[in-house]
Amino acid sequence: MKQINLTNWKFRACGDEEWLTATVPGSVHTDLLKNEMIPQPFYGKNEHELQWIDKQDWEYSTVIHLEEEWQNLASTELIFEGLDTYADVYINDVHILSADNMFRAWKVNVKELLQIGDNHIRVKFRSAVKEDLPKLAQLGYALPAPNDQSELGELEEQRISVFARKAPYHYGWDWGPRFLTSGIWREAVLEGRNTATITDVYIRQNKIAQEEARLTAVVEVEAPLAWQGLLRITADGQEWMQAVSLKAGKQTLEIELIIDHPRLWWCRGLGEPNLYTFQAELVQDGAAVASASAQTGLREIKLLREKDKRGTSFAFVLNGVPVFAKGANHIPNDSFITEMTEERYRHEIATAAESNMNMLRVWGGGIYEEDVFYRLCDEYGLLVWQDFMFACSMYPGDEHFLESVREEAEYNVRRLRNHPCIALWCGNNEIDSAWSHYEDNKGWGWKEGYSTEVREVLWASYQEVFHRILPEVVASLHPGVDYWPSSPLRNLTGDEHQHATQIAGEGDIHYWGVWHAKEPFENYNLKVGRFMSEYGFQSFPELKSVLSYAQEEDMELTSEVMLAHQKNGSGNLLIKEYMDMYLPQPKDFRAFLYMSQILQAEAMRIAIESHRRNKPYCMGTLYWQMNDCWPVASWASMDYYGRWKALQYTVRKSYQDVLLSIIEEDGERLEVHAVSDLRGALHSELVIKLHHMNGSLLREWFSQVEVAADSAAVIFSAPLHELLDGHEPGQVLLSLRLLADGKTLDSKEHYFVLAKEISLARPVITVAETPESGEFSFTVTSDVLARGVYLTAEEEGIFSDNFFDLLPGHSKTVVFSLRGTDGRDWTPAMPKGLEVQSMADFVDESLL
Repeated sequence: MKQINLTNWKFRACGDEEWLTATVPGSVHTDLLKNEMIPQPFYGKNEHELQWIDKQDWEYSTVIHLEEEWQNLASTELIFEGLDTYADVYINDVHILSADNMFRAWKVNVKELLQIGDNHIRVKFRSAVKEDLPKLAQLGYALPAPNDQSELGELEEQRISVFARKAPYHYGWDWGPRFLTSGIWREAVLEGRNTATITDVYIRQNKIAQEEARLTAVVEVEAPLAWQGLLRITADGQEWMQAVSLKAGKQTLEIELIIDHPRLWWCRGLGEPNLYTFQAELVQDGAAVASASAQTGLREIKLLREKDKRGTSFAFVLNGVPVFAKGANHIPNDSFITEMTEERYRHEIATAAESNMNMLRVWGGGIYEEDVFYRLCDEYGLLVWQDFMFACSMYPGDEHFLESVREEAEYNVRRLRNHPCIALWCGNNEIDSAWSHYEDNKGWGWKEGYSTEVREVLWASYQEVFHRILPEVVASLHPGVDYWPSSPLRNLTGDEHQHATQIAGEGDIHYWGVWHAKEPFENYNLKVGRFMSEYGFQSFPELKSVLSYAQEEDMELTSEVMLAHQKNGSGNLLIKEYMDMYLPQPKDFRAFLYMSQILQAEAMRIAIESHRRNKPYCMGTLYWQMNDCWPVASWASMDYYGRWKALQYTVRKSYQDVLLSIIEEDGERLEVHAVSDLRGALHSELVIKLHHMNGSLLREWFSQVEVAADSAAVIFSAPLHELLDGHEPGQVLLSLRLLADGKTLDSKEHYFVLAKEISLARPVITVAETPESGEFSFTVTSDVLARGVYLTAEEEGIFSDNFFDLLPGHSKTVVFSLRGTDGRDWTPAMPKGLEVQSMADFVDESLL
């Protein structure tokens, strides 16, 4: 086989004379930027000034030189792994392909069109705006698409995102900018061959158990001519062979495999994510004439939905073990996807694993992620809830659109099905509950704007995609992995269809009462469903990140630049409104950035602990959201640059395998809960201390505690007046530790009043290196209570703890690690330019 990677391209706006250097894979926006034709898209309000790009047609051109040997090949194909989105491809001025779906590969046999010497390949990208505006006009009515920022795109209320099989977030979202990219966004290859080739290897997992794994190797072969020989599969020292006879063309071969006592793949926290590599070869006269490999992990994954006293369960079961899902929703890491590197992907996945997560949800408004994303999830033991790319919109149901959706689904299910991380295929994000077809005056009010006849047409199109095409593809190509039509959804069995418009005892739920409905944080303790697949609270990124898109004069909550980098309407003021409820007043805007992160972290701590306390009724918590696609105020726990917010540090503690959670019941009793995700019981000791705010120890309680395997239970309860021991609530606090075998499993501070009601003194915080410990660590101490101790360094990295409270007389040992490169996660080092601050440095001076 011969292969040429097509990377040497030039581009121009259609009609222009001048060609410019292009990068492939890439996009028009990034190529314009590299040629210094546009300003930095993420800076200031530049997004608003760059909306002209998507109204223009663009073309890319390359020349490949072929030697005579290429003419002797039986088959030659031009393969585009990704074209974004409406594209016409020409070879030597002959039209060979019209592409219209960003989410699939395109392959054309071009042997008869190629010539010895130079061959010209041209790709013309038609404007998605000009392509789809006529479709809207032809339909005669608008389809709901509330996140489509058409006004910013100078289209008024003409929302066209629903017509293109293109990443929905490119049209804008309530955390992302509107950049309608176009370009060759995945690899382009010319491939020629004379012999049979293996185009796909799928290891179908028929039955997986500790004693034996029964598998089928499904091998897809393309043969230019008839061929006879052997199919050989090898893995982990084992070999399987069978004779095969191929006809010219495409065909599928199957061979049964059995592995005794397999090393199973486990998600983080339950075991090792063991992986096997299966090599498939076509063998003739003892030599391999074609080969391909597939890596997978052997595991059984199910979504368990069984009736019980409180409704119907919603829990993932891995190799027979129930999994409490701990994780977050993942969005694309960049508005310009081709700017992503393996290092950036590794940083996100390593952060998830370091934060004790075991699941990420690939949300349906982005992309089917790059292969490296899933490979890293396999390696780190992270389950993936995989949405199909449909979100918060109703879609057309014409024959061409539906066929495109089927081809897209088949391509991506085939591409991803070997990854053991894939735990669920989900049809869409929030469409079922938004439309709420079977309930009046529910949902988002969409259907009220349509006649009964049009409603039925739109619902029929919905059912065709999400209740027929997608489940059929999953069942056919990825048996053994469940399909869920929409998130959230209560139930779907036969004719019974229940929308998730409110929390119920079944299905998954997106709870946005806190934030969108302005409910208090305390409602997280009350609003708990069977699986919490979305909930969240916003904050700003840190100062260094804000300064990447703003100047000093922009440092104000309602400045034009801050509003341009806040996509959720009045989100900035909503953060302030909540801050007024819970935290002391920040002294200025820079302080507001810090306080917003403290606020976000506290909201999510309350939510996560509530969800975990309620297991096994609740069996999953995926907060919104893990990451950002540009520097912005958003719900992310890690900003665009990969910098951990306070929330990321809080998540790492809140997702520990063993958790202490404290809650005051009815203002009269305090309860201490222990939650364990471990598969074995713990013999432990609970130590509770009552401290004065000045650090003095007032009282102590000890309790021997048995923490059962995989459990959540109250391990201590007492009246508040007994714990306060006659002291004013604002003058004392509790410290709690759960110990086992001399090690601290978890520790917590508990305050009896809100943070804004606690008097702060300006602390003197001391940092001392501890070289005797044998690692790059230092200790932090304070002379008075220091809340939200905030560590920063000049270099990019993470601390073993951050945004923590320090009691006077107590110390905290911290390790700093540089952000990893060359395939490493992080490297311990002494931080350069270490700066230590606390809440007292950020509050209004009158409060000290």
